[in-house]
Amino acid sequence: MKTVVMIPTYNEVSNIEKVICDVLKSVPNAEVLVVDDMSPDGTYKVVEKLATKNSKVHLLLRKENRGRGYAGKDGFVKALDINANFVVEMDGDGSHDPKYISEFLKLIKDCDVVIGSRYVSGGKDEERTLLRKLVSKFSRLYISAILGVDIKDPSSGYRMFKKDTLKKFVNELKASDPFIVTEVIYQLKKNNLKVKESPIVFLKRFSGESKLRPITLIKYLFKVLKLKMLGQ
Repeated sequence: MKTVVMIPTYNEVSNIEKVICDVLKSVPNAEVLVVDDMSPDGTYKVVEKLATKNSKVHLLLRKENRGRGYAGKDGFVKALDINANFVVEMDGDGSHDPKYISEFLKLIKDCDVVIGSRYVSGGKDEERTLLRKLVSKFSRLYISAILGVDIKDPSSGYRMFKKDTLKKFVNELKASDPFIVTEVIYQLKKNNLKVKESPIVFLKRFSGESKLRPITLIKYLFKVLKLKMLGQ
């Protein structure tokens, strides 16, 4: 049973090598697929070098239609193309500790998707400022209420999918930006898929600054309403 860890990246040159090494150390049987949008800082060059030395490291270099959403969808499709049985989606900045993947693999035997959650018992968020935490809390409550999902951390980008689960909706994903995270939650609800949340500690990124701003999160709230009303 093959596990592929899919990591969308953009300007993570100072983080990506450690992230990849940590994944392979934590889950030795896993393979890593980095999906990079021609990062100006040369992130993809680091991955290319690692891939020449380790057959478990793959690079999907995207030169057109850049954006987190498009990269995520292409990454899911590529992971399925290389015969993944389980696909993990995680960030490339060090905020998602790969040590949790082993627990995800245990839980997914009894569900369709495992979400790494900061807001179930045992979970914690070490990265957010007070403002980010307040915006995040409101966003979680809003998303859950509008989409009608019983998920404590619907904005988590750390998730594991069975291959048959992804096949049900991957071609329906349309978001170009990080809204793909919420779009997937909508598809899980629409397809009546079983979700389990597993506690994680969301860490401070290894280096650099987050690309997500509170105002961006607020804009996404309007997209949630549109998604619910129009089903797209």
